[in-house]
Amino acid sequence: MTLATLSDVLLPALKEGHAVAGLVTLGWEDMRAYVAAAEAENCPVILQAGPSCRAHTPLPILGKMFRHLAEEASVPVVAHLDHGYTFDECKEALEAGFTSLMYDGSRKPIDQNIDETARIAEMAHAAGISCEGEIGFVGYSDGEESKGTDPEEAARFARETGVDAMAISCGNVHLQTDQSGGLDEARIRAIEALTDAALVIHGGSGVPAAQRQNLARTSQICKFNIGTELRQAFGNALRDAVNADPARFDRVSILKETHDPVVRAARAVLRTVR
Repeated sequence: MTLATLSDVLLPALKEGHAVAGLVTLGWEDMRAYVAAAEAENCPVILQAGPSCRAHTPLPILGKMFRHLAEEASVPVVAHLDHGYTFDECKEALEAGFTSLMYDGSRKPIDQNIDETARIAEMAHAAGISCEGEIGFVGYSDGEESKGTDPEEAARFARETGVDAMAISCGNVHLQTDQSGGLDEARIRAIEALTDAALVIHGGSGVPAAQRQNLARTSQICKFNIGTELRQAFGNALRDAVNADPARFDRVSILKETHDPVVRAARAVLRTVR
Protein backbone atom coordinates (compact mmCIF):
# COMPACT_ATOMS: atom_id res chain seq x y z
CA MET A 1 0.00 0.00 0.00
CA THR A 2 1.29 3.47 -0.85
CA LEU A 3 -1.54 5.50 0.67
CA ALA A 4 0.05 8.64 2.14
CA THR A 5 -0.90 11.73 4.10
CA LEU A 6 -0.20 15.23 2.85
CA SER A 7 2.63 15.62 5.35
CA ASP A 8 4.19 12.37 4.13
CA VAL A 9 4.80 13.88 0.70
CA LEU A 10 5.14 17.62 1.44
CA LEU A 11 7.79 17.46 4.17
CA PRO A 12 10.31 15.65 1.92
CA ALA A 13 9.42 17.99 -0.94
CA LEU A 14 10.10 21.04 1.22
CA LYS A 15 13.41 19.61 2.39
CA GLU A 16 14.56 18.43 -1.03
CA GLY A 17 13.53 21.50 -3.03
CA HIS A 18 10.64 20.38 -5.18
CA ALA A 19 6.86 20.36 -5.07
CA VAL A 20 4.06 17.82 -5.40
CA ALA A 21 1.10 18.22 -7.74
CA GLY A 22 -2.41 18.20 -6.36
CA LEU A 23 -4.40 16.98 -9.36
CA VAL A 24 -8.09 17.83 -9.36
CA THR A 25 -10.22 14.81 -10.19
CA LEU A 26 -13.73 14.59 -11.62
CA GLY A 27 -14.10 10.85 -12.12
CA TRP A 28 -12.54 7.43 -12.45
CA GLU A 29 -11.00 8.07 -15.87
CA ASP A 30 -8.90 11.06 -14.84
CA MET A 31 -7.88 9.82 -11.40
CA ARG A 32 -6.68 6.53 -12.86
CA ALA A 33 -4.71 8.41 -15.53
CA TYR A 34 -3.13 10.65 -12.88
CA VAL A 35 -1.81 7.68 -10.92
CA ALA A 36 -0.47 6.11 -14.11
CA ALA A 37 1.32 9.38 -14.88
CA ALA A 38 2.82 9.57 -11.38
CA GLU A 39 4.07 5.99 -11.69
CA ALA A 40 5.63 6.77 -15.06
CA GLU A 41 7.36 9.82 -13.55
CA ASN A 42 8.18 7.95 -10.31
CA CYS A 43 6.84 10.68 -8.05
CA PRO A 44 4.06 11.14 -5.47
CA VAL A 45 0.66 12.46 -6.48
CA ILE A 46 -2.20 14.08 -4.56
CA LEU A 47 -5.66 13.08 -5.82
CA GLN A 48 -8.08 15.89 -5.02
CA ALA A 49 -11.87 15.77 -4.73
CA GLY A 50 -13.23 19.28 -5.03
CA PRO A 51 -16.82 20.55 -4.78
CA SER A 52 -17.84 19.70 -8.36
CA CYS A 53 -16.43 16.20 -8.04
CA ARG A 54 -18.30 15.67 -4.77
CA ALA A 55 -21.53 16.95 -6.32
CA HIS A 56 -21.25 14.17 -8.89
CA THR A 57 -19.97 11.31 -6.71
CA PRO A 58 -20.56 10.86 -2.94
CA LEU A 59 -17.58 11.19 -0.62
CA PRO A 60 -17.72 7.56 0.61
CA ILE A 61 -17.41 6.35 -2.99
CA LEU A 62 -14.58 8.76 -3.76
CA GLY A 63 -12.73 7.59 -0.67
CA LYS A 64 -12.91 3.98 -1.84
CA MET A 65 -11.80 4.92 -5.35
CA PHE A 66 -8.80 6.91 -4.10
CA ARG A 67 -7.77 4.21 -1.63
CA HIS A 68 -8.09 1.45 -4.23
CA LEU A 69 -5.80 3.33 -6.60
CA ALA A 70 -3.33 4.03 -3.79
CA GLU A 71 -3.23 0.41 -2.70
CA GLU A 72 -2.34 -0.69 -6.24
CA ALA A 73 0.15 2.11 -6.94
CA SER A 74 3.93 1.94 -6.79
CA VAL A 75 4.23 5.60 -5.69
CA PRO A 76 2.72 7.51 -2.73
CA VAL A 77 -0.87 8.63 -3.34
CA VAL A 78 -2.67 11.15 -1.10
CA ALA A 79 -6.48 11.08 -0.86
CA HIS A 80 -7.25 14.78 -0.42
CA LEU A 81 -10.46 16.71 0.19
CA ASP A 82 -10.17 19.99 -1.72
CA HIS A 83 -12.17 23.04 -0.55
CA GLY A 84 -14.16 21.53 2.26
CA TYR A 85 -16.50 24.27 3.47
CA THR A 86 -17.97 22.81 6.66
CA PHE A 87 -16.83 20.79 9.65
CA ASP A 88 -19.36 18.07 8.81
CA GLU A 89 -18.08 17.75 5.25
CA CYS A 90 -14.52 17.39 6.50
CA LYS A 91 -15.61 14.84 9.08
CA GLU A 92 -17.41 12.83 6.40
CA ALA A 93 -14.27 12.80 4.26
CA LEU A 94 -12.18 11.62 7.20
CA GLU A 95 -14.66 8.80 7.85
CA ALA A 96 -14.62 7.93 4.13
CA GLY A 97 -10.89 7.23 4.29
CA PHE A 98 -9.37 10.47 3.04
CA THR A 99 -5.84 11.10 4.32
CA SER A 100 -5.88 14.88 3.98
CA LEU A 101 -8.51 17.56 4.59
CA MET A 102 -8.44 21.05 3.09
CA TYR A 103 -10.75 23.43 4.92
CA ASP A 104 -11.47 26.66 3.08
CA GLY A 105 -12.49 29.48 5.39
CA SER A 106 -10.81 32.12 3.26
CA ARG A 107 -14.01 34.09 2.64
CA LYS A 108 -14.52 34.52 6.39
CA PRO A 109 -13.03 37.03 8.85
CA ILE A 110 -9.57 35.96 9.92
CA ASP A 111 -10.49 35.14 13.52
CA GLN A 112 -13.31 32.87 12.38
CA ASN A 113 -11.12 31.28 9.70
CA ILE A 114 -8.42 30.53 12.27
CA ASP A 115 -10.83 29.10 14.83
CA GLU A 116 -12.64 26.86 12.35
CA THR A 117 -9.48 25.70 10.59
CA ALA A 118 -7.80 24.92 13.92
CA ARG A 119 -10.75 22.76 14.93
CA ILE A 120 -10.51 20.75 11.72
CA ALA A 121 -6.73 20.46 11.96
CA GLU A 122 -7.15 19.10 15.50
CA MET A 123 -9.68 16.52 14.26
CA ALA A 124 -7.41 15.50 11.37
CA HIS A 125 -4.31 15.17 13.52
CA ALA A 126 -6.17 13.11 16.13
CA ALA A 127 -6.99 10.67 13.33
CA GLY A 128 -3.41 10.61 12.06
CA ILE A 129 -4.07 12.52 8.83
CA SER A 130 -3.19 15.99 7.49
CA CYS A 131 -4.90 19.36 7.15
CA GLU A 132 -4.50 22.25 4.70
CA GLY A 133 -5.99 25.69 5.26
CA GLU A 134 -6.27 28.87 3.20
CA ILE A 135 -5.51 32.45 4.18
CA GLY A 136 -6.15 35.15 1.60
CA PHE A 137 -8.98 34.34 -0.79
CA VAL A 138 -8.04 32.89 -4.18
CA GLY A 139 -10.61 34.04 -6.70
CA TYR A 140 -11.94 32.68 -9.97
CA SER A 141 -11.33 33.61 -13.59
CA ASP A 142 -14.26 35.77 -14.74
CA GLY A 143 -15.67 35.55 -11.22
CA GLU A 144 -14.77 36.61 -7.68
CA GLU A 145 -11.51 38.55 -7.43
CA SER A 146 -8.57 37.29 -5.40
CA LYS A 147 -7.58 39.03 -2.18
CA GLY A 148 -3.85 38.81 -1.70
CA THR A 149 -2.52 37.17 1.44
CA ASP A 150 -1.15 39.53 4.07
CA PRO A 151 2.21 38.14 5.30
CA GLU A 152 1.54 39.01 8.95
CA GLU A 153 -1.85 37.29 8.80
CA ALA A 154 -0.28 34.28 7.11
CA ALA A 155 2.25 33.90 9.92
CA ARG A 156 -0.49 34.14 12.52
CA PHE A 157 -2.70 31.69 10.63
CA ALA A 158 0.06 29.08 10.37
CA ARG A 159 0.99 29.47 14.03
CA GLU A 160 -2.51 29.38 15.50
CA THR A 161 -4.14 26.73 13.30
CA GLY A 162 -1.39 24.12 13.29
CA VAL A 163 -2.10 23.25 9.64
CA ASP A 164 0.33 21.06 7.72
CA ALA A 165 0.08 23.25 4.60
CA MET A 166 -1.15 26.78 3.94
CA ALA A 167 -2.73 27.94 0.69
CA ILE A 168 -1.98 31.56 -0.15
CA SER A 169 -3.23 34.19 -2.59
CA CYS A 170 -0.46 35.85 -4.59
CA GLY A 171 -1.76 36.51 -8.09
CA ASN A 172 -3.22 33.04 -8.64
CA VAL A 173 -6.83 32.43 -9.69
CA HIS A 174 -8.93 29.31 -10.16
CA LEU A 175 -10.13 28.12 -13.58
CA GLN A 176 -7.69 30.13 -15.69
CA THR A 177 -7.49 28.55 -19.14
CA ASP A 178 -4.09 29.94 -20.15
CA GLN A 179 -0.77 30.77 -18.53
CA SER A 180 -0.78 34.49 -19.28
CA GLY A 181 -0.66 35.40 -15.61
CA GLY A 182 1.94 34.77 -12.97
CA LEU A 183 2.58 34.83 -9.26
CA ASP A 184 3.67 37.80 -7.15
CA GLU A 185 7.05 36.54 -6.03
CA ALA A 186 7.68 39.53 -3.77
CA ARG A 187 4.57 38.62 -1.76
CA ILE A 188 5.69 35.00 -1.58
CA ARG A 189 9.11 36.03 -0.24
CA ALA A 190 7.49 38.34 2.31
CA ILE A 191 5.36 35.44 3.59
CA GLU A 192 8.39 33.15 3.71
CA ALA A 193 10.26 35.72 5.78
CA LEU A 194 7.66 35.35 8.56
CA THR A 195 6.81 31.63 8.53
CA ASP A 196 8.41 28.35 7.59
CA ALA A 197 5.05 26.78 6.68
CA ALA A 198 4.65 24.57 3.63
CA LEU A 199 2.91 26.79 1.06
CA VAL A 200 0.27 25.82 -1.51
CA ILE A 201 -0.79 27.45 -4.77
CA HIS A 202 -4.37 26.93 -5.90
CA GLY A 203 -5.17 27.76 -9.51
CA GLY A 204 -1.83 26.39 -10.66
CA SER A 205 -2.97 25.95 -14.26
CA GLY A 206 -2.72 29.72 -14.72
CA VAL A 207 0.90 29.83 -13.52
CA PRO A 208 3.52 29.65 -16.30
CA ALA A 209 5.27 26.28 -16.26
CA ALA A 210 8.72 27.87 -15.92
CA GLN A 211 7.63 29.85 -12.86
CA ARG A 212 6.09 26.74 -11.30
CA GLN A 213 9.33 24.88 -11.66
CA ASN A 214 11.49 27.73 -10.40
CA LEU A 215 9.34 28.30 -7.31
CA ALA A 216 9.13 24.57 -6.62
CA ARG A 217 12.91 24.53 -6.43
CA THR A 218 13.59 27.85 -4.70
CA SER A 219 10.66 28.61 -2.40
CA GLN A 220 8.50 27.11 0.34
CA ILE A 221 5.79 26.37 -2.21
CA CYS A 222 5.65 22.61 -2.22
CA LYS A 223 2.16 21.95 -3.60
CA PHE A 224 0.63 23.23 -6.83
CA ASN A 225 -3.03 22.45 -7.50
CA ILE A 226 -3.68 21.73 -11.17
CA GLY A 227 -7.12 21.14 -12.62
CA THR A 228 -8.11 23.26 -15.60
CA GLU A 229 -5.33 22.28 -18.00
CA LEU A 230 -5.99 18.61 -17.32
CA ARG A 231 -9.74 19.05 -17.79
CA GLN A 232 -8.92 20.65 -21.13
CA ALA A 233 -6.83 17.60 -22.10
CA PHE A 234 -9.64 15.26 -21.10
CA GLY A 235 -12.30 17.31 -22.90
CA ASN A 236 -10.27 17.51 -26.10
CA ALA A 237 -9.60 13.77 -26.08
CA LEU A 238 -13.25 12.99 -25.39
CA ARG A 239 -14.40 15.29 -28.19
CA ASP A 240 -11.99 13.63 -30.62
CA ALA A 241 -13.16 10.17 -29.61
CA VAL A 242 -16.84 11.02 -30.03
CA ASN A 243 -16.38 12.82 -33.33
CA ALA A 244 -14.22 10.07 -34.77
CA ASP A 245 -17.24 7.77 -35.07
CA PRO A 246 -20.67 9.40 -34.64
CA ALA A 247 -22.31 5.96 -34.77
CA ARG A 248 -20.46 4.71 -31.70
CA PHE A 249 -22.45 4.85 -28.46
CA ASP A 250 -20.62 2.61 -25.98
CA ARG A 251 -19.24 5.03 -23.41
CA VAL A 252 -16.62 2.60 -22.08
CA SER A 253 -14.96 2.32 -25.47
CA ILE A 254 -15.19 6.10 -25.91
CA LEU A 255 -13.77 6.91 -22.48
CA LYS A 256 -10.86 4.51 -22.93
CA GLU A 257 -9.55 6.83 -25.59
CA THR A 258 -9.13 9.64 -23.06
CA HIS A 259 -6.63 7.66 -21.00
CA ASP A 260 -3.39 8.07 -22.94
CA PRO A 261 -3.86 11.79 -23.72
CA VAL A 262 -4.61 12.57 -20.06
CA VAL A 263 -1.61 10.51 -18.92
CA ARG A 264 0.62 12.53 -21.28
CA ALA A 265 -0.81 15.83 -20.05
CA ALA A 266 -0.47 14.81 -16.39
CA ARG A 267 3.13 13.68 -16.90
CA ALA A 268 3.94 17.09 -18.38
CA VAL A 269 2.36 18.78 -15.35
CA LEU A 270 4.26 16.59 -12.89
CA ARG A 271 7.56 17.53 -14.52
CA THR A 272 6.88 21.25 -13.99
CA VAL A 273 6.88 20.95 -10.20
CA ARG A 274 10.11 19.02 -9.80
